[in-house]
Amino acid sequence: MIWWPLALALAAIALLAIIAGLLARRRRRRALTPIDVAHTGYLRALPSFTALIRARKRRLAAALALFFVAALGAAGLAGRPADRHAQSEQLATRDIVLCLDVSGSMISYDSEILGKFSELVDSFAGERIALVMWNNTSRTLFPLTDDYAMVRDELKNSAKILDVDLAALSSGSSQTQQLLDLLAGTTALPGTSASLIGDGLANCVLAFDLADQERSRSIIFATDNDLQGDPVYTLDEAAGFAQERDIRVIGLFSPTAEGGSYKQRTEFTETITSRGGLVFDTASPDAVDSIIDDVTSQQAAELDASPTVVITDHPERLAPLLIGGLVLGLLAVGWWRL
Repeated sequence: MIWWPLALALAAIALLAIIAGLLARRRRRRALTPIDVAHTGYLRALPSFTALIRARKRRLAAALALFFVAALGAAGLAGRPADRHAQSEQLATRDIVLCLDVSGSMISYDSEILGKFSELVDSFAGERIALVMWNNTSRTLFPLTDDYAMVRDELKNSAKILDVDLAALSSGSSQTQQLLDLLAGTTALPGTSASLIGDGLANCVLAFDLADQERSRSIIFATDNDLQGDPVYTLDEAAGFAQERDIRVIGLFSPTAEGGSYKQRTEFTETITSRGGLVFDTASPDAVDSIIDDVTSQQAAELDASPTVVITDHPERLAPLLIGGLVLGLLAVGWWRL
């Protein structure tokens, strides 16, 4: 960027021009021989004379104000305006798939998870994130991406749509239609099949790409483990599938009225932890904040990721203020001298 050296050079030129003008004016005054003229005192009382003096004062004030603006610009440039952001090549190799059970018993809990992750997006520094929803079939809402603006919008919108009371929804309402549109593709199988846990996890494993690269891969797997139907993959088989691909599963177990038995909890915990994963057990969506914070901080620590602060100078933000103030100030000085 050449803004700031150009601005400083113009400031120096303007200052030298002002000093040269003042010195030349003093020399001219010394060269002139003063002549006394009688009876001129009444001139100061003439309306035209006082109006001329006021006009010259206004022009001088305008010039001084413009030079003050230029001085502010110079001071700002001396302070080096810049943007700072953290960048980590190690964090850029981290992939996270949000894998959410969107059966009826899990919808409100999913809303809490998505809402929390939408807040965490601003703290990401190169990680890629994907969202997969499943019931008896799966739908990828968006694949792995680091387009955080899109991710934030999608997570916030999905969290808002899922934050509903299913019992209170009326057929044909706009809220019902939004929910149906969001969950389209997650209940494609006929019959009574629902919450095919193993199939949901297996589909989330398949959401990862770049298999030939060394990357940190994690699945945030939220479910109540309330199996309804005959899955292609059992939960144990899907967990083994993830382990084979070096994908760590972070289980979020939600003990709902339909899926909160001791057997379901124990099976889920033992299956995930035996494959090297972690399981968080929560009885309330209010615990989502601490769960997600623990997951993200632990993953960052495992990567030993120390982000580098990148500083990008932006002198162009204040250089126009300096240059504009100088140019307009010089024009105002010329106007004042007329």
